[in-house]
Amino acid sequence: MLLFAASQLIGHWSVATYGAVLIWLSNGIMAAALLQLHRRQAITVVAACLVINLSSNAIRGDAGMLLWLNALMNVGEAALAALLARRFCGAALDMRRPRRLFAFGLFAAVPAVAVTAALGFGVTMLIRQTPLTMAGAFGIYSFFIVELLGLLLVTPVLLLMARAHRFHGTTRARWPEATVLMAFMLAVTALTFWQNDAPLAFLSFLPMLLIALRLSPTTAAIALIGLAAVSGVATMTGHGPVHLTRLMDVPGLETVAPMLRRLGVYNLYLLAMVVTILPVSTVMTERRRLEARLRARTVAAQEARRKAEDAAAARSRFLAMMSHEMRTPLNGVAGFADVLASRPGLDATALRQARQIRESSDGLLMLVEDILDFARGDDAVSPEALDLAAVAREAITPSRAAADAKGLSLTIDDRLPTNARFMCDRRALRQTLHPMVANAVKFTDRGQVTVRLDRSSDGVCIRVSDTGSGIEPALLPDLFEAFAQGDASIRRSHCGAGLGLALVARHVRRLNGDVDVDSRPGEGSTFIITLPLPRAPDAIEESERPMSQLHDEGAGESAAPATPRVLVVDDHPVNREVARIMLEAFGCDVVEVCDGQDAIDAVAGQPFDLVLMDVRMPLMDGLEATRRIRALPGPEHDIAIVAMTADAMPEDVTRCLASGMNAHMAKPINQAGLLAMVNRALSGDLPEARVSEAAEAA
Repeated sequence: MLLFAASQLIGHWSVATYGAVLIWLSNGIMAAALLQLHRRQAITVVAACLVINLSSNAIRGDAGMLLWLNALMNVGEAALAALLARRFCGAALDMRRPRRLFAFGLFAAVPAVAVTAALGFGVTMLIRQTPLTMAGAFGIYSFFIVELLGLLLVTPVLLLMARAHRFHGTTRARWPEATVLMAFMLAVTALTFWQNDAPLAFLSFLPMLLIALRLSPTTAAIALIGLAAVSGVATMTGHGPVHLTRLMDVPGLETVAPMLRRLGVYNLYLLAMVVTILPVSTVMTERRRLEARLRARTVAAQEARRKAEDAAAARSRFLAMMSHEMRTPLNGVAGFADVLASRPGLDATALRQARQIRESSDGLLMLVEDILDFARGDDAVSPEALDLAAVAREAITPSRAAADAKGLSLTIDDRLPTNARFMCDRRALRQTLHPMVANAVKFTDRGQVTVRLDRSSDGVCIRVSDTGSGIEPALLPDLFEAFAQGDASIRRSHCGAGLGLALVARHVRRLNGDVDVDSRPGEGSTFIITLPLPRAPDAIEESERPMSQLHDEGAGESAAPATPRVLVVDDHPVNREVARIMLEAFGCDVVEVCDGQDAIDAVAGQPFDLVLMDVRMPLMDGLEATRRIRALPGPEHDIAIVAMTADAMPEDVTRCLASGMNAHMAKPINQAGLLAMVNRALSGDLPEARVSEAAEAA
C-alpha cells in the first residue's frame, strides 16, 4: 500500500511538472500484490489501493465518471494481469525461469493492458461523444506503452524480490562488483542522457548487459528502474539523445506536443531495454542454477560412487572372511572323515558313517560356495588355455560318490579334437558344469548322466544329459531364476537352495554363451551350453617333446626314489594334523611349522620337495613368507610352494600366485586332490612361479 501511494504521488508529480508520465507503476504494484499475497490479504490491499486511487483522483480534480473510471481501470488491469499470469505462468510464478517471464509478458501483461485500453478509451469516447482521431490513437498508443512498461518492470521485480532468497549462490559477482557495476551503469546513463549532441542511447545497453550477465534478475530489474529514473528525468527536462529524434509530419498529430511524441520514442527505447535485459538475466540465472545443480549432483554422484565402492569393498571383505571362516572348520571335518575312511580294519558301519560325514561336508561346502558365489555378482573372466575334458572331470568329481551310491553311470563323452585347448576361465567353467552335474545326479534314480563335449559353429557345445525324472513344462520359464524350486512344498524329496541353475546362467552369461534345456517329464533332461571359446595352441604330445627332456626323465626313473619331504605351514593345529596324516599315508616325510618366519628358517636349513603354505597366519603371513623364500640366494628360492588355504576367492588365488606361489589349493582338502598336487610337484608339472612387481614392492 505504501508503494502504491508512492507511485500515485510520483505519477501526479510527473504530470504536474512535465505534463506526462514515463512509466505508470501503480498497476504493476497491485498485480504483484494479487500474485504474491494470500487471497484475503490481497483483497484487502487492492481495496485500500482503490481508496488511495480515488482520493488521488479527487485531489487531482477528476469528477463524476472520470473519478471512478481511472481507478476502476487500474484495478481491472491489475486483476486481469494477475488472473492471466495464474493461468499461463503456473501457480509458483517463479520469474527466474525465462519461459515464465516470456509467458507473463506475452500472455498476461500485453492482453491486460490492451483490454484495459480498449475498454477505457471506448467508454471515454462514448461519454464524450468524440470519434477516434489520429491524436486519440496516439494517446491510446502512449497509454499502452506506459502501462505495459509498468507491468513488465514492476511486477516481475516485486515477485523476484519476494523470492530473493532463491538467488543465493546463483550470481557470479559479490557485492563490491555489484556496486561497481551499478555505479558504472548510472554514470554511463547520466553521461548519455544529460547531453544533447550525439545519439548515444545505446551506450547504456553495455553496462546493463554486464549487470544481466553477472548479477541476479532482481538486481537487474532494480538497475532498470535506476536507468529509467536517470534517463527519464533527463528526457523530461529536455536532455538526452531522444530529443535529437527528427519527428515526421504525420497528419492529425499537429495538436500533440513534440515532447509527448518524443516520449513515445523514449518509451520504445525503455521497453526494448526491459524485454532484452530481464530475459538475459533470467537465462543466465537459470544457467547458473543448472550449473550449481549439476555440480551438486556430481558431488552427490561421486559420494554415492564412493559409498558404493566402499560397500563393494566391504562386501568383498565379508565374502572373503566368510569363505575363510567356513572352510577352516570344514577342512577338519572333511579331512578327518577321509582319514577315518582310509583307516585299515574299519568295520563296514564305521566306514559308511565316515563316508557319509565326508559327503555331508562336501554338500555343505557346495552350498557355501554357491551362496558366496551368488553374493559376489559378476566378475571379469580370466581366460587361459584349458583342456575342457580335464575341467569337466574336476567338475564331476564331487558328484562321483553320490552317483556311485545310486548305481548311476557318470561319464564324459569327449568329442573334441585330441590335445585341443580352448581359451576359457577355469573357475567359471567348473562352476557352470558342477551344479548341472549335481542336479542331474540328484534327480536321476537309475540310468546314467553324461557330459558330452563337442565343437559348435562358433566354439564349443557342452551337453549334460540324464535319464531322470525330467522337468514339467510349467517350470521351464523360471528354471534359471534364483531360489526357484521344482517342488517347494514341505513334502519335497530333494533338498537344495535353488541357486545352482541361477549360477549356471550367470556364469554362462559371463562367458558370453547361451544355455538351453530340452526336457520331457519321465524322459530325462539335457542342458545345452554353447560357448564362443577361441581355440588355443594344442598341447604337445609325449612323442613331440625334446629328446633332452626325455633323457633327463629316463635318468630320473633309473635313480633310486627318495622319500618326498613336505613342509606344512599352518597356524591351526587341526589343519596341520590333517595334512600330516594324509601325507604320511602317501609315504612323505612331513615337517610342521606354524608361522611364516619358521617356514623361512626351515627352508633355509634343510631341503624340501614341496611347501604347503597357509596364507593367514598371525606373525608372518604366507604371502610375505613366500616372497622372502623367493628372495633367498641359494637353490631354495626355486622350491615348489603351493597355497593350502581357506582363502579361495578369485582375488585370493591371484594374490597367492603374484606373491610367487606355484599353485593354489583351497580348503577343505581331500586325499585325492592332495596326492595329485604332491605328484605334480615331484614331477615338476607345477606352473613356474613368478613374483609380480606389485608383490615385490609390497
